[in-house]
Amino acid sequence: METLQHAALLDIVGELFADEISIVVANTKEYVYYRPSKRVDLKIKPGDPVKEGTIAYKALHEDQRVSEFIQRDVFGVPYQGMAVPFHQEGQLAGCVVAIYPAFTEGKSVVTIRTQDGWVPVPFGDVHYIEVKDRKTYVIADQLTGTHKNSLQNFEFSLPRDLFVRCHRSFIVNVHHIKEIYPDTHSTFVLGMANGAKIPVSQSYSSYFRKMLGF
Repeated sequence: METLQHAALLDIVGELFADEISIVVANTKEYVYYRPSKRVDLKIKPGDPVKEGTIAYKALHEDQRVSEFIQRDVFGVPYQGMAVPFHQEGQLAGCVVAIYPAFTEGKSVVTIRTQDGWVPVPFGDVHYIEVKDRKTYVIADQLTGTHKNSLQNFEFSLPRDLFVRCHRSFIVNVHHIKEIYPDTHSTFVLGMANGAKIPVSQSYSSYFRKMLGF
């Protein structure tokens, strides 16, 4: 990959998320662009090799989108991130990475808004999270409320061992999945313990299967 000709554009994009998100671009071997945010700085320099154990390394070696929490032993600080590979002329050419602060540290609940106020709900009691009519709904044990976060924010802030993104409109708690079966309109349908039916879309099917090991 040539020295980035669109670095100025990336700088502008970075300005939109400067408070929260660091932006990284790598070719198949090394980092070629880095813009740190105000909240998290991994001290990456263009020319540094892509480290094993990072989400960039995983996205390049698996040639698919990777979203997960990375421990502090890789860069010295824990972080949440998403890496998306890109291709040129049909060949893997690199990846773009968004780095978030590790929101999950010290948190074990989702505080949702109800008609009477706010209720802290333990992670384990949340069945799934759904975006509908431009609102984010948290469905828990005998309780449903709204939250200000987008699904993308939830995808980075919820513990990976419990929650998996399965659709552009859904994140599910894997401990509340009762069964998984094929469907003609989506790759799978999840039968949840509370009776809900949730689709797994094609764009998330590979990641979903990997996370659940089937």
